[in-house]
Amino acid sequence: MSIYKTKREKRERRHMRLRQKISGSSERPRFSVNFTQNHIYVQFIDDDKGNTLASVSTLSGEFKGTKAKANLAGAEILGKIAGEKAVAAGIKAVVFDRGGFRYHGRVKALAEAVRKSGLKF
Repeated sequence: MSIYKTKREKRERRHMRLRQKISGSSERPRFSVNFTQNHIYVQFIDDDKGNTLASVSTLSGEFKGTKAKANLAGAEILGKIAGEKAVAAGIKAVVFDRGGFRYHGRVKALAEAVRKSGLKF
Protein backbone atom coordinates (compact mmCIF):
# COMPACT_ATOMS: atom_id res chain seq x y z
CA MET A 1 0.00 0.00 0.00
CA SER A 2 1.31 3.40 -0.99
CA ILE A 3 1.83 6.14 1.55
CA TYR A 4 0.79 8.67 -1.11
CA LYS A 5 -2.98 8.59 -0.97
CA THR A 6 -4.28 11.57 -2.92
CA LYS A 7 -4.12 12.01 -6.67
CA ARG A 8 -2.09 15.18 -6.23
CA GLU A 9 0.53 13.44 -4.08
CA LYS A 10 0.82 10.63 -6.63
CA ARG A 11 1.22 13.10 -9.50
CA GLU A 12 3.85 15.09 -7.59
CA ARG A 13 5.78 11.86 -6.91
CA ARG A 14 5.69 10.94 -10.61
CA HIS A 15 6.85 14.46 -11.48
CA MET A 16 9.79 14.25 -9.04
CA ARG A 17 10.82 10.94 -10.59
CA LEU A 18 10.58 12.49 -14.07
CA ARG A 19 12.57 15.61 -13.09
CA GLN A 20 15.50 13.46 -11.93
CA LYS A 21 15.96 12.37 -15.53
CA ILE A 22 15.34 15.56 -17.54
CA SER A 23 16.49 19.16 -17.38
CA GLY A 24 16.53 22.03 -19.82
CA SER A 25 19.53 23.85 -21.23
CA SER A 26 20.12 26.85 -23.47
CA GLU A 27 20.10 24.65 -26.59
CA ARG A 28 17.13 22.49 -25.49
CA PRO A 29 14.95 24.19 -22.89
CA ARG A 30 12.46 22.26 -20.80
CA PHE A 31 8.88 22.49 -22.11
CA SER A 32 6.93 22.33 -18.86
CA VAL A 33 3.14 21.98 -18.69
CA ASN A 34 0.82 22.19 -15.71
CA PHE A 35 -2.90 21.54 -15.68
CA THR A 36 -5.17 22.76 -12.92
CA GLN A 37 -8.90 22.32 -12.68
CA ASN A 38 -9.57 25.55 -14.56
CA HIS A 39 -6.37 26.52 -16.39
CA ILE A 40 -3.37 25.30 -18.39
CA TYR A 41 0.11 26.76 -17.95
CA VAL A 42 3.06 26.31 -20.36
CA GLN A 43 6.66 27.41 -19.83
CA PHE A 44 9.93 27.04 -21.73
CA ILE A 45 12.64 26.94 -19.05
CA ASP A 46 16.45 27.07 -19.19
CA ASP A 47 17.37 25.12 -16.03
CA ASP A 48 21.08 25.94 -16.30
CA LYS A 49 20.43 29.66 -15.79
CA GLY A 50 17.09 29.32 -14.03
CA ASN A 51 15.30 31.51 -16.59
CA THR A 52 11.88 31.20 -18.17
CA LEU A 53 12.40 31.93 -21.87
CA ALA A 54 8.73 32.02 -22.89
CA SER A 55 5.43 31.28 -21.23
CA VAL A 56 1.74 31.26 -22.02
CA SER A 57 -1.39 30.18 -20.18
CA THR A 58 -5.14 30.20 -20.50
CA LEU A 59 -5.05 33.44 -18.50
CA SER A 60 -2.94 35.28 -21.10
CA GLY A 61 -4.41 37.79 -23.53
CA GLU A 62 -3.55 35.77 -26.65
CA PHE A 63 -5.62 32.84 -25.42
CA LYS A 64 -8.50 34.87 -24.01
CA GLY A 65 -9.00 36.46 -27.43
CA THR A 66 -9.96 33.05 -28.83
CA LYS A 67 -12.85 32.64 -26.31
CA ALA A 68 -11.80 28.98 -25.79
CA LYS A 69 -11.83 27.05 -22.52
CA ALA A 70 -9.16 24.87 -20.88
CA ASN A 71 -10.47 21.66 -22.48
CA LEU A 72 -9.14 19.48 -25.30
CA ALA A 73 -9.83 22.09 -28.00
CA GLY A 74 -8.37 24.82 -25.81
CA ALA A 75 -5.22 22.77 -25.25
CA GLU A 76 -4.71 22.57 -29.03
CA ILE A 77 -5.11 26.33 -29.39
CA LEU A 78 -2.78 26.99 -26.44
CA GLY A 79 -0.21 24.60 -27.94
CA LYS A 80 -0.25 26.51 -31.20
CA ILE A 81 0.21 29.83 -29.37
CA ALA A 82 3.00 28.37 -27.20
CA GLY A 83 4.79 26.96 -30.25
CA GLU A 84 4.66 30.31 -32.03
CA LYS A 85 6.02 32.12 -28.95
CA ALA A 86 8.84 29.59 -28.60
CA VAL A 87 9.84 29.89 -32.26
CA ALA A 88 9.78 33.69 -31.91
CA ALA A 89 12.10 33.34 -28.89
CA GLY A 90 14.55 31.32 -31.01
CA ILE A 91 13.77 27.89 -29.58
CA LYS A 92 13.99 24.98 -32.04
CA ALA A 93 14.18 21.85 -29.86
CA VAL A 94 12.85 21.17 -26.36
CA VAL A 95 12.72 18.51 -23.66
CA PHE A 96 9.10 17.69 -22.76
CA ASP A 97 8.19 17.79 -19.06
CA ARG A 98 4.63 16.53 -18.76
CA GLY A 99 4.54 17.33 -15.05
CA GLY A 100 3.59 13.86 -13.87
CA PHE A 101 0.40 13.87 -15.95
CA ARG A 102 -0.41 10.92 -18.21
CA TYR A 103 0.31 11.46 -21.91
CA HIS A 104 -3.25 11.47 -23.21
CA GLY A 105 -6.11 13.89 -23.64
CA ARG A 106 -5.16 17.51 -23.06
CA VAL A 107 -1.46 16.74 -22.56
CA LYS A 108 -1.26 14.89 -25.87
CA ALA A 109 -3.28 17.55 -27.73
CA LEU A 110 -1.03 20.31 -26.38
CA ALA A 111 2.18 18.43 -27.27
CA GLU A 112 1.03 17.62 -30.81
CA ALA A 113 0.00 21.24 -31.43
CA VAL A 114 3.45 22.43 -30.33
CA ARG A 115 5.07 19.86 -32.66
CA LYS A 116 3.02 21.20 -35.57
CA SER A 117 4.38 24.67 -34.83
CA GLY A 118 7.86 23.44 -35.68
CA LEU A 119 9.43 22.46 -32.35
CA LYS A 120 11.22 19.14 -32.02
CA PHE A 121 11.16 16.93 -28.92
